[in-house]
Amino acid sequence: MTTITKTTYQSILSRRETEFAIDFIKTEFPKVLSQKINLFKISCPLAIMDGTGINDDLNGIERPVSFPIKNQNDDSAVVVHSLAKWKRWTLSELNFPIGEGIITDMRALRPDEDYSPIHSLYVDQWDWEKSIAAKDRNLNFLKNTVREIYSAIKTIELALFEIFPSITPTLPASIHFMHAEELLQLYPGMTPKEREFQAAKTYGAVFLMGIGGQLSNGEPHDGRAPDYDDWSSGNEDGHFGLNGDILVWNPELENSFEISSMGVRVNTQSLENQLKIAQAENRKKLLFHKSLLEGKLTESIGGGIGQSRLCMFLLKKVHIGEVQSGIWPKEVISECKKNGIDLI
Repeated sequence: MTTITKTTYQSILSRRETEFAIDFIKTEFPKVLSQKINLFKISCPLAIMDGTGINDDLNGIERPVSFPIKNQNDDSAVVVHSLAKWKRWTLSELNFPIGEGIITDMRALRPDEDYSPIHSLYVDQWDWEKSIAAKDRNLNFLKNTVREIYSAIKTIELALFEIFPSITPTLPASIHFMHAEELLQLYPGMTPKEREFQAAKTYGAVFLMGIGGQLSNGEPHDGRAPDYDDWSSGNEDGHFGLNGDILVWNPELENSFEISSMGVRVNTQSLENQLKIAQAENRKKLLFHKSLLEGKLTESIGGGIGQSRLCMFLLKKVHIGEVQSGIWPKEVISECKKNGIDLI
């Protein structure tokens, strides 16, 4: 199990300074983002009832944490993986007008995550969802939204530099856009992660589009559940997909670093298509999917921005355990301690 990539690491900030900086990021970033893309903060669940289709399947294979509820005849509830479907449901229930959206502090458990310096069982992210018109289902709208999110990240990076001058900004002035198929054509002999490495190292910040759809080599760049992002519709640049990941170059880890996954959400047509591709048409009977197919849910765009991921990147940490309290094997704790990594 690899825990670090550097053996001469020393945190720029002390533990106390780190806690102050984490609080600053978690307080200020959602405010800045909300102003830029017109979001309203709401409360969210930690767990939901099983069998509704509202919990996310992420790559389609992860198991949720489940438990019986005594006062509901031991019916099963599940801890959320993320809130992509729940947000859209809530956005529709609250009748948010076009151009306005919601943001919430999501907390989740993902027991099938593989431990690494950037992965833990505990997930915290800003989940956001915004109501859009059908005409906004296009690449230009998606890119403009990404630019605003990237601008918010840059704003906080510069604000941190004013508080802690030793934390030098590293993000480029703008984010580069490219499709997963373009990246495949540039580096056909590489794995998806190796291609991401090259893109992030070259551009510093990349929005990699078309995640989930089959590329020319017969494989998707990465897995996506079929029922939230639209990864199969054609777009005006001749490719498919209205979704993507925000990747940045992380100089501390010397690697590509994903901060956000987002996209225009499925409509009736793309949901039908993607359920068929994923051989998951049985989901049509679930409450969420049935409501969407009946046209009861608003058109939307949304995503998740990792809170610990963003803190880790902006504070130049080499392990996610430096910015969140998690559960780690003894050998990871021992190795981190040996290499000067102060796990919370």
